[in-house]
Amino acid sequence: MKVVVLTGAGVSAESGVPTFRDADGLWEGHRVEDVATPEAYDLQPSVVHRFYDARRAALAGVEPNDAHRALAVLEEALGDDLLVVTQNIDDLHERGGSTRVLHMHGELRSALCRGCRSRVAWTEDLGDYPPCPRCGVSELRPDVVWFGEIPYEMDRIMAALEEADVFVSIGTSGAVYPAAGFVQYAAAGGARTVELNLEPSAGSHLFDDARHGPASVLVPAFVRELLG
Repeated sequence: MKVVVLTGAGVSAESGVPTFRDADGLWEGHRVEDVATPEAYDLQPSVVHRFYDARRAALAGVEPNDAHRALAVLEEALGDDLLVVTQNIDDLHERGGSTRVLHMHGELRSALCRGCRSRVAWTEDLGDYPPCPRCGVSELRPDVVWFGEIPYEMDRIMAALEEADVFVSIGTSGAVYPAAGFVQYAAAGGARTVELNLEPSAGSHLFDDARHGPASVLVPAFVRELLG
């Protein structure tokens, strides 16, 4: 049985990680679009760095929850037949025990060099413009896919969806493409499709089965069911 799991902000929210946009959608008076586009970085890099430096530092205060740990249990059972594709840029899946995780939107604890294009593990601030450990140029930016940029490893994701027997979407809005279209692509390949979300998403009607409630409750129950 080949399983592809897509996770979104709803999974990490239960661990205390703020969702990318909620309430008034503002961060220190800035629109998210003003701190999450290449153009914003070109115009005001210090503001963008401050935003991501704060989010990176906040990871130290959160822990994986039962949803993360349940997916690690699923990986133990399925091995290479499981791929977790996450829209989240935190490292809670990894800390919860998962190793087969694809961060389609990048990672907070990684930096991307605009000079040599290297991606390097990074846990410190970037706002003081440190040099790239690979090429020495001070052009490190957050290794995060911003609006207008192409998500990572789309070819690998689409290939996995094409082969999947089960596709599960957890904690996502179902409103942001390309991830919002994964359910239709998986279904076209014959996969059973399941939504596990706090409330019905924009694409709930596209799933064979939609279950609503906290991810920390729904995911462990679904994993137990899937593994029999």
